[in-house]
Amino acid sequence: MKLLTWNIQWGRGMDGRVDLARITREIQAMGSFDVICLQEVAANFPGLPGSRGEDQMALLAAGLPGYAPIFAPATDVPDGRGGRKLFGNALFSRLPVGQIFRHLLPWPGDPGVPSMQRVLLEAIIQADVGDLRVMTTHLEYYSPRQRDAQVEAIRLLHAQACDHGARPRLGKGEGGGSFEVFPRPASAILCGDMNFPADAPVRQRLLAPIPSSPAWRDAWEVLHPGMPHPPTVGIHKVDFVDHPTCFDFVFLTEDLAPRLRTLEVNASSEASDHQPVWVVLT
Repeated sequence: MKLLTWNIQWGRGMDGRVDLARITREIQAMGSFDVICLQEVAANFPGLPGSRGEDQMALLAAGLPGYAPIFAPATDVPDGRGGRKLFGNALFSRLPVGQIFRHLLPWPGDPGVPSMQRVLLEAIIQADVGDLRVMTTHLEYYSPRQRDAQVEAIRLLHAQACDHGARPRLGKGEGGGSFEVFPRPASAILCGDMNFPADAPVRQRLLAPIPSSPAWRDAWEVLHPGMPHPPTVGIHKVDFVDHPTCFDFVFLTEDLAPRLRTLEVNASSEASDHQPVWVVLT
């Protein structure tokens, strides 16, 4: 299974242009992916720099034929004209998709800094390596308090999912009804823009053991123990980091670590302020 994660900054490249066709062209040029996880996808948000309010999910889906598109808006606000403005994460899969979950993450008050609602998108994917949960998110940048709370929530959601997998609901015999039970495996991949560097204590908290659940492993460390993470932001000049660093991670449950073969960063892309990252599992 080949999985890509990329914060596309609503399609805005380093040249200031919003170009979703460029995003899909670059994805296709990087290879044939089974699952594509994107952060900062917008619809009807003309206030974003360079945007004309385009429906970016529709444009991305058109440029990625053969993939099932799944959108999880974190921000859902009125546009003042009877419509809605949406901003969040997306997942595209050409593998069969089971149940889908859209988890709003904690947003505790922190009035001293700007912040926004964040979401964790979870989809059960039927892959050759077995059924697994693929999750993608974009954690808060400005508020460490909120980011810490979001990591704790992800740990709790992982534990709950593992408990569901170990002790599935009875389903009340409602085949086809709302109580129908679908598989929710413990094996999982968590990816996205975490907005913390590799040496942040909150990253170690995410990787800490969780009772009765497989722990998270950092894919880069699995493959390259002791080596610095390759930078995924700041390779090209940006205003939110003062030197190149890694904000974009792929984590996987420890049972999947032996299947991990590759983690690559596309350092040359200028189609966003973040670099694409992908992994291969066999």
